[in-house]
Amino acid sequence: MKTIQGIAHVYGDNVDTDRIIPGKYTKTLDVSHLAAHVLEDLDPDFRQQVQPGDVLVAGDNFGCGSSREQAPLALKAAGVSVVVAAYFARIFFRNAINIGLPVVEIGPHAITPGARLAVDLLAGQVVDESNGRIYPATRLPDVMVAILQAGGLVNYLRERGDYEQQ
Repeated sequence: MKTIQGIAHVYGDNVDTDRIIPGKYTKTLDVSHLAAHVLEDLDPDFRQQVQPGDVLVAGDNFGCGSSREQAPLALKAAGVSVVVAAYFARIFFRNAINIGLPVVEIGPHAITPGARLAVDLLAGQVVDESNGRIYPATRLPDVMVAILQAGGLVNYLRERGDYEQQ
Protein backbone atom coordinates (compact mmCIF):
# COMPACT_ATOMS: atom_id res chain seq x y z
CA MET A 1 0.00 0.00 0.00
CA LYS A 2 1.45 3.31 -1.04
CA THR A 3 1.99 6.35 1.13
CA ILE A 4 -1.04 8.64 1.26
CA GLN A 5 -0.24 12.34 0.84
CA GLY A 6 -2.58 15.25 1.34
CA ILE A 7 -3.33 18.56 2.99
CA ALA A 8 -4.46 18.50 6.63
CA HIS A 9 -7.86 19.69 7.84
CA VAL A 10 -7.57 19.75 11.63
CA TYR A 11 -10.31 19.40 14.27
CA GLY A 12 -10.37 18.77 18.01
CA ASP A 13 -11.62 16.10 20.38
CA ASN A 14 -14.98 14.32 20.54
CA VAL A 15 -16.17 14.94 16.99
CA ASP A 16 -19.26 12.75 16.95
CA THR A 17 -20.94 11.09 13.99
CA ASP A 18 -23.77 13.62 14.03
CA ARG A 19 -21.19 16.39 13.52
CA ILE A 20 -19.62 14.38 10.67
CA ILE A 21 -22.96 13.85 8.92
CA PRO A 22 -26.17 15.08 10.56
CA GLY A 23 -28.83 12.40 10.94
CA LYS A 24 -31.32 14.29 8.78
CA TYR A 25 -29.12 13.58 5.73
CA THR A 26 -28.61 9.87 6.30
CA LYS A 27 -31.80 8.60 4.70
CA THR A 28 -30.20 8.09 1.30
CA LEU A 29 -27.86 5.72 -0.49
CA ASP A 30 -26.54 8.59 -2.62
CA VAL A 31 -23.01 9.18 -1.30
CA SER A 32 -22.72 12.46 -3.20
CA HIS A 33 -25.63 13.75 -1.09
CA LEU A 34 -23.77 12.67 2.05
CA ALA A 35 -20.58 14.35 0.80
CA ALA A 36 -22.47 17.60 0.15
CA HIS A 37 -23.32 17.85 3.87
CA VAL A 38 -20.21 16.39 5.50
CA LEU A 39 -19.05 18.35 8.58
CA GLU A 40 -21.43 21.20 7.75
CA ASP A 41 -22.34 21.84 11.40
CA LEU A 42 -18.72 21.67 12.59
CA ASP A 43 -17.08 23.54 9.71
CA PRO A 44 -19.42 25.03 7.09
CA ASP A 45 -16.43 25.77 4.81
CA PHE A 46 -15.01 22.23 4.84
CA ARG A 47 -16.99 20.99 1.84
CA GLN A 48 -15.75 23.87 -0.33
CA GLN A 49 -12.14 23.55 0.86
CA VAL A 50 -11.56 19.80 0.85
CA GLN A 51 -9.80 18.40 -2.20
CA PRO A 52 -9.56 14.75 -3.25
CA GLY A 53 -6.73 13.15 -1.31
CA ASP A 54 -6.84 15.52 1.67
CA VAL A 55 -6.31 14.26 5.22
CA LEU A 56 -8.67 14.84 8.13
CA VAL A 57 -6.79 15.17 11.45
CA ALA A 58 -8.49 15.09 14.85
CA GLY A 59 -7.86 14.63 18.54
CA ASP A 60 -9.35 12.07 20.90
CA ASN A 61 -12.54 10.08 20.41
CA PHE A 62 -13.18 10.88 16.75
CA GLY A 63 -16.42 9.33 15.48
CA CYS A 64 -18.07 8.88 18.86
CA GLY A 65 -21.84 8.78 19.12
CA SER A 66 -24.02 6.61 16.94
CA SER A 67 -22.84 3.67 14.89
CA ARG A 68 -23.94 5.15 11.58
CA GLU A 69 -21.87 3.91 8.65
CA GLN A 70 -22.72 7.08 6.74
CA ALA A 71 -20.11 9.04 8.73
CA PRO A 72 -17.02 7.43 7.16
CA LEU A 73 -18.87 7.11 3.84
CA ALA A 74 -19.52 10.86 3.78
CA LEU A 75 -15.86 11.63 4.47
CA LYS A 76 -14.65 9.22 1.81
CA ALA A 77 -17.17 10.53 -0.74
CA ALA A 78 -16.02 14.10 -0.01
CA GLY A 79 -12.47 13.14 -1.01
CA VAL A 80 -10.82 12.50 2.36
CA SER A 81 -8.10 9.91 1.75
CA VAL A 82 -7.29 9.07 5.38
CA VAL A 83 -8.35 10.14 8.86
CA VAL A 84 -5.62 10.62 11.47
CA ALA A 85 -6.62 10.96 15.12
CA ALA A 86 -5.26 10.45 18.59
CA TYR A 87 -8.04 7.92 19.21
CA PHE A 88 -11.14 6.71 17.35
CA ALA A 89 -14.43 5.51 18.72
CA ARG A 90 -14.16 1.79 17.97
CA ILE A 91 -17.37 1.49 15.90
CA PHE A 92 -16.27 4.39 13.68
CA PHE A 93 -12.83 2.79 13.33
CA ARG A 94 -14.29 -0.52 12.11
CA ASN A 95 -16.91 1.16 9.91
CA ALA A 96 -14.14 3.18 8.24
CA ILE A 97 -12.01 0.10 7.57
CA ASN A 98 -15.06 -1.80 6.31
CA ILE A 99 -15.88 0.86 3.72
CA GLY A 100 -12.24 1.27 2.69
CA LEU A 101 -11.37 4.56 4.43
CA PRO A 102 -7.95 4.34 6.10
CA VAL A 103 -7.77 5.47 9.72
CA VAL A 104 -4.54 5.95 11.68
CA GLU A 105 -4.04 6.58 15.37
CA ILE A 106 -1.19 8.78 16.53
CA GLY A 107 -0.46 10.25 19.93
CA PRO A 108 -0.74 13.93 20.76
CA HIS A 109 0.25 16.00 17.77
CA ALA A 110 1.00 19.54 16.68
CA ILE A 111 -0.33 19.20 13.12
CA THR A 112 -1.74 22.49 11.90
CA PRO A 113 -4.38 23.18 9.23
CA GLY A 114 -2.88 23.23 5.76
CA ALA A 115 0.14 21.07 6.66
CA ARG A 116 1.19 18.62 3.96
CA LEU A 117 1.12 15.10 5.40
CA ALA A 118 2.45 11.75 4.23
CA VAL A 119 0.76 8.78 5.91
CA ASP A 120 2.44 5.39 5.62
CA LEU A 121 0.04 2.71 6.82
CA LEU A 122 2.55 -0.11 6.50
CA ALA A 123 5.35 1.65 8.36
CA GLY A 124 2.93 3.11 10.90
CA GLN A 125 3.91 6.73 10.69
CA VAL A 126 2.64 10.16 9.76
CA VAL A 127 5.16 12.67 8.43
CA ASP A 128 4.36 16.37 8.59
CA GLU A 129 6.25 17.41 5.45
CA SER A 130 5.71 21.06 6.35
CA ASN A 131 8.13 20.83 9.27
CA GLY A 132 9.69 17.36 9.02
CA ARG A 133 8.14 16.06 12.22
CA ILE A 134 7.42 12.33 12.29
CA TYR A 135 4.57 10.94 14.37
CA PRO A 136 4.61 7.22 15.14
CA ALA A 137 1.25 5.64 14.40
CA THR A 138 -0.42 2.48 15.57
CA ARG A 139 0.23 -0.03 12.81
CA LEU A 140 -2.89 -1.67 11.41
CA PRO A 141 -3.15 -5.46 11.52
CA ASP A 142 -2.37 -7.14 8.18
CA VAL A 143 -5.99 -8.18 7.65
CA MET A 144 -7.15 -4.56 7.97
CA VAL A 145 -4.51 -3.42 5.49
CA ALA A 146 -5.74 -6.14 3.12
CA ILE A 147 -9.33 -4.93 3.54
CA LEU A 148 -8.23 -1.36 2.74
CA GLN A 149 -6.20 -2.51 -0.27
CA ALA A 150 -9.31 -4.30 -1.58
CA GLY A 151 -11.36 -1.12 -1.21
CA GLY A 152 -13.43 -2.33 1.74
CA LEU A 153 -14.76 -5.44 3.43
CA VAL A 154 -17.21 -6.49 0.71
CA ASN A 155 -14.52 -6.34 -1.98
CA TYR A 156 -12.10 -8.18 0.30
CA LEU A 157 -14.60 -10.99 0.86
CA ARG A 158 -15.41 -11.17 -2.85
CA GLU A 159 -11.70 -11.48 -3.68
CA ARG A 160 -11.42 -14.35 -1.19
CA GLY A 161 -14.56 -16.03 -2.54
CA ASP A 162 -16.34 -15.63 0.80
CA TYR A 163 -19.10 -13.35 -0.43
CA GLU A 164 -21.86 -13.87 -2.94
CA GLN A 165 -24.14 -11.03 -3.89
CA GLN A 166 -27.79 -12.00 -3.58
